[in-house]
Amino acid sequence: MIFRPQNSINQYISLPKEKRVELFVKREDEIHPFVSGNKYRKLKYNLIEAKKLGIETLLTFGGAYSNHIAAVASAGQNLGFKTIGIIRGEELFDKMEHNPTLNFAKQCGMQFKFISREIYQDKNSNDFLSMLKTEFGAFYLIPEGGTNELAIKGCGEILNDQDKTFDYICCSVGTGGTISGLINCSKPSQQVLGFPALKGDFLNEDISKFVSKTNWKLITDYHFGGYAKINEDLISFINEFKNDYSIPLDPIYTSKMMFGIMNLIDKNYFPKDSKILAIHTGGLQGIEGMNVSLKKKNLPLIK
Repeated sequence: MIFRPQNSINQYISLPKEKRVELFVKREDEIHPFVSGNKYRKLKYNLIEAKKLGIETLLTFGGAYSNHIAAVASAGQNLGFKTIGIIRGEELFDKMEHNPTLNFAKQCGMQFKFISREIYQDKNSNDFLSMLKTEFGAFYLIPEGGTNELAIKGCGEILNDQDKTFDYICCSVGTGGTISGLINCSKPSQQVLGFPALKGDFLNEDISKFVSKTNWKLITDYHFGGYAKINEDLISFINEFKNDYSIPLDPIYTSKMMFGIMNLIDKNYFPKDSKILAIHTGGLQGIEGMNVSLKKKNLPLIK
């Protein structure tokens, strides 16, 4: 990689003494201003591989406010790649000027192709990928959300030697790549807890494809209705958490994980004297787009 991230710090979260657990947040959100958190980790070895193969164009997929789309666009600009984003939802073409994520990606030089949600469901089919190669020429394909073997290798670098002392490693879960990397580099004595932002049980199977260890579990009670779903309770939690600890949380992933962790602590889920490390996976660029949606619904805004 031509650009290097800052080292993330583990920030202490003060809890009531009677809980007798210690909580820290690994500030992966601060390692790079635009390619932050797990997006940097997932892209690192993919971009090295693209350079090695001599491929000059990156192509990937995402939705309206995709952290992944923004990160690929920024990384491509930094490293001299052309970037192409296949965007879910044809209607977004006419609304792009009101979309901060797509505007940012466009400013980074990303070229877009907007497709219907029906076609998007078949985005990984050989026929569709062949059509894209005919239209755009040779490209290095990065999956939606960035998860593949190289991404998992990168996510395995989130934990360092100082993190060996933690009993629990917690992270939000989207496609399963980040937690897979964490599981692979975790110690046998550590329990890795994933907090899915999506409904459904399919993630257990997806993660199992990439890991052989069994020291992990998904906590499925804190998705708030599904992907990109949010309510006033979560908005209030995000704003209070930032006010109390000076840590901004994104509304899609990390906020749901932190809400879940704090709720589990209240319920005495963790044994006494446990040390808990929560991974902040970034995604803060999505706050502006979420606030656009919240304003239309006359809901409180994320500060």
